[in-house]
Amino acid sequence: MSKFLWRLSATAATVAAVLGLAEPALAADELNSGDTAWMLTSSLLVLLMTVPGVALFYGGMVRKKNVLATIMQSFAVCCMATIIWMVIGYSLAFSGEGPLVGDLGQLFLAGMGVDSMSGTIPESVFMMFQMTFAIITPALITGAVAERIKFSSLMVFLALWLVLVYSPICHWVWGGGGFLGGAGVLDFAGGTVVHINSGVAALVLCLVLGKRVGFGRENLSPHNLTLTMIGASLLWVGWFGFNAGSELAADAKAGMAMAVTQIATAAAALAWMFAEWMTRGKPSVLGIASGAVSGLVAVTPAAGFVLPGGALALGLIAGLGCFFAVTWLKHKLGYDDALDVFGVHGIGGIIGAVLTGVFAVEAVGGTPGLLEGNGAQIGLQLYGVGVTIAYSAVATFILAKGVGAVMGLRVEEDEEREGLDISLHGESVA
Repeated sequence: MSKFLWRLSATAATVAAVLGLAEPALAADELNSGDTAWMLTSSLLVLLMTVPGVALFYGGMVRKKNVLATIMQSFAVCCMATIIWMVIGYSLAFSGEGPLVGDLGQLFLAGMGVDSMSGTIPESVFMMFQMTFAIITPALITGAVAERIKFSSLMVFLALWLVLVYSPICHWVWGGGGFLGGAGVLDFAGGTVVHINSGVAALVLCLVLGKRVGFGRENLSPHNLTLTMIGASLLWVGWFGFNAGSELAADAKAGMAMAVTQIATAAAALAWMFAEWMTRGKPSVLGIASGAVSGLVAVTPAAGFVLPGGALALGLIAGLGCFFAVTWLKHKLGYDDALDVFGVHGIGGIIGAVLTGVFAVEAVGGTPGLLEGNGAQIGLQLYGVGVTIAYSAVATFILAKGVGAVMGLRVEEDEEREGLDISLHGESVA
């Protein structure tokens, strides 16, 4: 009987293979068209997050006289980061096996041809996917210094920051031999690399730059929350490429990453909305949009390691934590983070990175968290958070001071009062 069943199963497997109902196992360097199609799509989704996502999200939150300048920053950073990543950033992040930084073996993408592979996808697709991360990270920083920074100085600062801060931290976590990834720090899609890194840099840069003219005395309210809500919605949609795409394959883990991203985002948006409703009497459009982004940020490091229950808890905690940071901590400390980059991305990234060590499930990502008895993972997550904060803060401070000493960082007061659209770009919204 057992021999008959064995023959029957073997025959069924053969028929399935002939009919194309079953796929043979692929070698690590063999092209998988399904994975490639998903990663091409994911790259487009993540690019959508910056242009037009971040551009509209930030553009709606500034005053009308600065909307074009703010949108211009995201668009110009997209262009600049593309070239820097092609010339040197990709090589520093993903070439070589050093613990601190990659080598220069792929300057100008040397050696990358149509047959170059990265796992089951072309290396060109992997490079492009990672390029979209290098685009959005410095674009996020611009929100903290909106309405008062010189465009020329911002571009020089962010170019240096991409090479000297983003690329090394990217290598530490995701590159071959990187010391944070090698130590066991979990960061599926960029909690440390993208969000803590950009959030801390944003805080330091806005402190060096100083407060906007009229901060705390004049009305600096957003001019068009419709643009902001459209931008937030584009970010939400694009984030599925960000998180589910970081699996680098069209498989069950990518599906779970997509599901937990949706759940955490919705939970955080509702948590922020109800917290604002209870404390201020009314739920705001800006509040629910900010809450959604805080959930997207927090689930980013956890997306490939948690189940839906963990994502729900993570989202609720992130929504409340970021609401507290934006509505209380910012005003208590008195810093002028114009569009709350640190309060949402910095704090949200820290919450998500630490809670990944709590809610990680071995059956999902291969590493158990605190709830499965691995309390040591919390220590590893705190280690990754601490290293990222320290390096990003110190390096950003040095770069900001250096660029400021050579070029000056801030526009003149009369230019700021006139608005950056006119004073820096000679244009205005009709």
